Amino acid sequence: MRQDLRTNFTDRQYMMSEDYELYYYQDTHFTPTKPHHHSYYECYFFIKGDIEYVIDGVVYPLQPNDIVIIPPGISHYARSNDPEKPYQRIVFWTSKEYFEYFRSMSSDFSYVFNLATYEKRYIHHPDFITFNSLQTKFFDIIQETKLNRYGKAPKINIQIADLLLSINRYVYEKDHPSESNTPPSLYSKLITYIENNIKEPITIDELARKFFVSKSYISHTFKENQGVSLHQYIMKRRLQLFRDSVREGGDIKSTYLNCGFNDYSSFYRAFKQEYGISPNTFKTETLRTTMEHMVSQQSHD
Repeated sequence: MRQDLRTNFTDRQYMMSEDYELYYYQDTHFTPTKPHHHSYYECYFFIKGDIEYVIDGVVYPLQPNDIVIIPPGISHYARSNDPEKPYQRIVFWTSKEYFEYFRSMSSDFSYVFNLATYEKRYIHHPDFITFNSLQTKFFDIIQETKLNRYGKAPKINIQIADLLLSINRYVYEKDHPSESNTPPSLYSKLITYIENNIKEPITIDELARKFFVSKSYISHTFKENQGVSLHQYIMKRRLQLFRDSVREGGDIKSTYLNCGFNDYSSFYRAFKQEYGISPNTFKTETLRTTMEHMVSQQSHD
């Protein structure tokens, strides 16, 4: 569950690990940080909020799904036009030595980092499908770090290599479209259709008819790319929509219906299984956290 993968935010701006650190922050409001720079590389995945990133004195307004690459020694910080809006992002730090470990295998690991270092191209704007795929890779790494399984260290190295190569591949192929001019895959078409119709009933039979493929082929394609079934993916996306809407003040009854659920009992079971708490408890905790922050702000004022 992604709820279990979250990290409580601190303003620490140095690494405690020799190789990498990876954090998933999901805050109810924005906490400012001062301008700073690192001795390591930072990959920042912006998911939600009202954020501008100031890099080397230049202001870059961010949109959800943006990727920010910060090389060592570059001053940067995030600021918000509306600090009361929920703020969600993933932050990945890698030491120069750990990065060199991958670059020694292939220069293909270097493309986006060279763009940031030598051309000051810090911001990239992937489409939802690409961002979602990369985000899943992040969560897989975080999940692995929390386990104590055989082969943990080499497994994480492989996962990080896959993540870094995927980011570089996306940016390189976007910069060189003539070298990767391929039609959208079935998986891309499925994701796009689901996102555009997430609040409507969606069945595998309907998708099979629409895209002229068998149901088994759709199931295989989705499992291979997402690691979960089609039904599980749709359920997770609807639950995410519900949580985002409740954080913005929506009531439970109208919100779960607007997110594509037909009855409360099935919605309740899915929410409890995914997040470990009831929808009512989630709403109560969200309101409490918001009130505590407002009181804290007033006391500081």
